Amino acid sequence: MTNALELRGLTKRYSDFTLDHIDLTLPSGCIMGLIGENGAGKSTTIQLILGAIQWDGGTVTILGEDNGAPAIREELGVVLDEACLPTYLNAGQIGRVLGGIYRNWDQALYQSYLKRFELPEKKLFHQFSRGMKMKLGIAAALSHHPRLLILDEATSGLDPVVRDEILDLFLDFTRSEDHSILVSSHIVSDLEKLCDYIAYLHHGKLLFCEEKDALLERYALLKGSMEDLKCLDKSAVAAYRVHAYGVEALVEREKVPAGLTLDRVTIEDIIVFQARGERLS
Repeated sequence: MTNALELRGLTKRYSDFTLDHIDLTLPSGCIMGLIGENGAGKSTTIQLILGAIQWDGGTVTILGEDNGAPAIREELGVVLDEACLPTYLNAGQIGRVLGGIYRNWDQALYQSYLKRFELPEKKLFHQFSRGMKMKLGIAAALSHHPRLLILDEATSGLDPVVRDEILDLFLDFTRSEDHSILVSSHIVSDLEKLCDYIAYLHHGKLLFCEEKDALLERYALLKGSMEDLKCLDKSAVAAYRVHAYGVEALVEREKVPAGLTLDRVTIEDIIVFQARGERLS
């Protein structure tokens, strides 16, 4: 089956920042979380995928086609951190406008999302709260039956109950094997629940892009002293942090001798240690 998304050597240079030769593959039917600190390059990557800015090198392939192919626009559902919908129209009017843009627009589905999200049809978009704007953006993105959803902070501003509902909605979307999602978020716990793959950007470089379950199985936390760490093979220690009570290290589970107590990690642990931890010299 054709991959949902392929980036090969994707590069964008600014005077003070470079997105540097990004390679990643999102298989069809899967959800990939794009993680990184502010300024790491997540939004730049999404803008390049969407063709909103021009890259300096590399290629972007969406559903087997160049990202500039006109037909691809019908296959994409996009929700950015600021929902780009007509400000002085209400939800009902926005639905009619979008119905004139997308060939596969499903007005009945759109109305069902308005009801499900309890969005007032007559209220102007600019009068919506941030959470309401994001929900309307998600409703609009899903209502023309896209095959690939691209979401940039799509759960931002939503309370935990609504966020959980939205995550379930995304999981339902990918039950179809030809539906896929690329989602960036600062809420790492959401991505850990949702995603099959995790891609981690740090200062414009892709540090890893791996299956979530493989990452969680590969790494563990080891608590002890610096002397304990120095007894390990250096390749076993991905990074460590010194605390008042000792040392905590992100280690590769299979490279640690039997008998040592290892704690489970979260994706957030892996990210924090990769970004802020020290390396054994």
